[in-house]
Amino acid sequence: MTAVGQDPETVFVVDFGAQYAQLIARRVREACVYSEIVPHGITAEELAQRQPAGLVFSGGPKSVHVEGAPVIDPRVYELGIPVLGICYGAQLVARQLGGEVARTGRGEYGRTDLEVVEQRVLFGPDQPLEQDVWMSHTDTIVAAPDGFEVTARTPETPAAAFESEERAIFGVQFHPEVAHTPFGQQILERFLFEACGLHGTWTMESIIDQSISDVRSQVGSGKVICGLSGGVDSAVAASLVHRAVGTQLTCVFVDTGLMRKDEGEQVVDTFHEHLGIELIHVRAADRFFERLAGLTEPEEKRRAIGELFIRIFEDSAGGLEDARFLVQGTLYPDVIESGTRDAARIKSHHNVGGLPEEMDFELVEPLRHLFKDEVRQVGEELGLPEEIVWRHPFPGPGLGVRIIGEVTPEKVAILQDADLVVREELKKAGLEREIWQAFAVLPDIRTVGVMGDERTYGHPIVIRAVTSEDAMTADWARLPYEVLESMSSRIINEVPGVNRVAYDITSKPPGTIEWE
Repeated sequence: MTAVGQDPETVFVVDFGAQYAQLIARRVREACVYSEIVPHGITAEELAQRQPAGLVFSGGPKSVHVEGAPVIDPRVYELGIPVLGICYGAQLVARQLGGEVARTGRGEYGRTDLEVVEQRVLFGPDQPLEQDVWMSHTDTIVAAPDGFEVTARTPETPAAAFESEERAIFGVQFHPEVAHTPFGQQILERFLFEACGLHGTWTMESIIDQSISDVRSQVGSGKVICGLSGGVDSAVAASLVHRAVGTQLTCVFVDTGLMRKDEGEQVVDTFHEHLGIELIHVRAADRFFERLAGLTEPEEKRRAIGELFIRIFEDSAGGLEDARFLVQGTLYPDVIESGTRDAARIKSHHNVGGLPEEMDFELVEPLRHLFKDEVRQVGEELGLPEEIVWRHPFPGPGLGVRIIGEVTPEKVAILQDADLVVREELKKAGLEREIWQAFAVLPDIRTVGVMGDERTYGHPIVIRAVTSEDAMTADWARLPYEVLESMSSRIINEVPGVNRVAYDITSKPPGTIEWE
């Protein structure tokens, strides 16, 4: 299947182990240019075959002087593909092309004053000659390669930016991709549009059009099945595939009873009633509660939920034996983390806990080249309701892993009501889109309280809210006190059996976003 949005205007971000490689790719895409992350071991032959319009070398944790430091095939510089090196990437360009990178013992970290000495390609006339940039380096580029012009410097770095317009090779010691470099996006865009000659044609409309074309080409007249979870990714993937093949798609929605309050009805209403997608709705809450009875260990609960889901999915899809294609909501971070997964056929589906081995599907992955924020934009463009598109991430086992200890219908009802308050108050405060994930947790303890002059022995609720870009790392959200107060007051007053509310202020790492 052709990569969604991949066209002649593709830029490769060459990853040298930087924490910012994904951020660089996202910044390129914000300029309406499609980007992919590739390993630094990619060869000149592979690049010549794939013909990207530009290369951005990322930063990295190594020193160019240490043995085993990552390098790029030096023949890459002779391909005529424009190159922009960032931080380590700039040092590598300088070193490989004959410049000088020294260990001066005087690194630069954080906000740094940059002096632009030549306004050529990267630094245009609309930029100030003095600007702030974000630095994070120990080695220093002290001399650009022969034939290159130094275009900017800092007190500690004589060649903080250098370029050869003739060879279309550029380097910057600082990080233009971070928000702490105010003119960083302009610098990246000047590389894309001035050096690479791109036009910024990668838009949501072009993504959808290309994806529809790809799905139709792959599926033909075959039947397609989608295990609909109610989450953002599967919802957008299903909607996109339905736009492409219409009634050839059937969705199976297994309502486990472990979803957020009223979400099951919302999924059915959105996909069957409003979008007209054929939907098999399986109400299976009783079976899941029966299977979870007595289980307290997190992995046991996960396995039980996953295995039962498989059996129910298998039974419900019994009339779809001739379906050859399976829709999966794989996103680009999944692809990056697992390398380049090019296998077209699978025997399991990680989003639903594993499909039966006797089922053999060809994957349809219309979102595999998109980040989460891009998926949301596609969902909006497709006309999905805001409650679906901006729904916070939700674990596959649902509330089963947000209830610590045994899962019962009574505990689920308590957690659903408390979780609804958290989400309603977050939305009321206008913070819903600023927070990556916010939810309630029900610990397996009781706590003493006083309510109405009487002693109580009730459940505590823990509120968890984090900010993140990709869930790889996350920081606890600094919610305003008045928002936390409203959440706490409402939960204690409106949710029977709860007499205490706590707020989790643990980041990831060391904690995980979910509790189990």
